[in-house]
Parts: sequence; structure tokens; C-alpha cells
Amino acid sequence: MRLPHDPAARAALRRPSAADPLRVLVSGCILGQPCGVDGTDYGMGGSLGDLLALPTVRAVPFCPEHHGLGTPRTMPDIHGGDGHDVLDGKARVLDQHGADLTEGMLIGARAMLAFAREQRVECAILTDMSAACGSQVISDGGRFVAERRYRAGVGVAAALLSRHGVPVVSQRDFRTLQWLRGRLDPTHVPDPAARDHHESAWYVDYFRT
Repeated sequence: MRLPHDPAARAALRRPSAADPLRVLVSGCILGQPCGVDGTDYGMGGSLGDLLALPTVRAVPFCPEHHGLGTPRTMPDIHGGDGHDVLDGKARVLDQHGADLTEGMLIGARAMLAFAREQRVECAILTDMSAACGSQVISDGGRFVAERRYRAGVGVAAALLSRHGVPVVSQRDFRTLQWLRGRLDPTHVPDPAARDHHESAWYVDYFRT
């Protein structure tokens, strides 16, 4: 399983040029597509604008949930495991009303992988805490409860991409994104204080127990 903090996956990325930019798959909402469950981009559009606007990167957006379930939609969350468990038939994706959305999520994940292959992407930047795109943290069961629980794990689409060798980075993996910015722009000096999501105080404190 290739995760954003996998040094081998990161080291394998080539140093691109404007003539041959790095091909990066990006969750649609990060690029401002109104593909969230409520028909918005969750306010995320442009959040990585400086990075994705560099001439050495070609960002290609895709939303697996929109493809498999449509927009707007009810809220999908994984019950009984993470995205790998869903792929293996050991966990299901349910919405807040108990409806089973597993097949739609699998359709979206497979479509995202097919799109990634078609575009020959070399890595992906995906929205964390999503049942489809999460790469560090997902909800442990439904999120509309009195006390939302979290699981260290990946979403369905992120799991499928990683199984097929696509390195996945969360939009909250600031250290890795700083490193990637340096790969794309040799003049960039990475912030030494930047931390990836699994290194954040919240993550460490929550998963300590």
C-alpha cells in the first residue's frame, strides 16, 4: 500500500519541466468543481492554486463520488473498515439513512483509475477524510452522530489508485506538498516546519488512544 509518506513513492517522481510537466490527478473539489455532496466545492477551490498553477505541473481533476453517485447526493461513509476493505468485500459504504452506496463508490473508483491511466498521471493529490479520496484519515462509520469517530486509513478510490502504483498525497500533507513544490520549482525553499497530516498534533493525539 502506497501512502503519502512512503519515501519510495516520493523519490520515484521525476523532476518535470514546462515542456514535459508532471501529470497530477486532483480531486475535483480541490480544483473548484461543484462536485461535493451539497453541490459546492466545500470552499476548497483554489486551495492549492499556487502549486497547481506552476508551468511544470498539469493538474487533471476527477471526482469519483460525482461519477458514481451524482451531485448532489447523500453522505457516503465507510462502515467496517477502510477503502481496501471495501475493495475486498469486507466493508460497505452507507449514507446517513442507511442506504448502501457501495456499488456506486466502486464504480466511481474504477472510473477514476481508468481516467488516471488515460491521462498517464504520475501522482494524485486527493481530499482527505473522504470515503472516496481520503488517504490518511476517514470517518469510522457515519459522521452524523453525536461524537464522530475517525479511522487511520484510505478511501475507496485512494485505495484502488495506490494498489495500482499511483502515489497519493492528501491536501493536508503540507511537508510532502512543500517537497513537491520544490520538485516543481527549483527556486522554492521548503518550509522546515511543515508537517504531513499523520504528523499533526491532532492526528498524533487522536490516534494515540
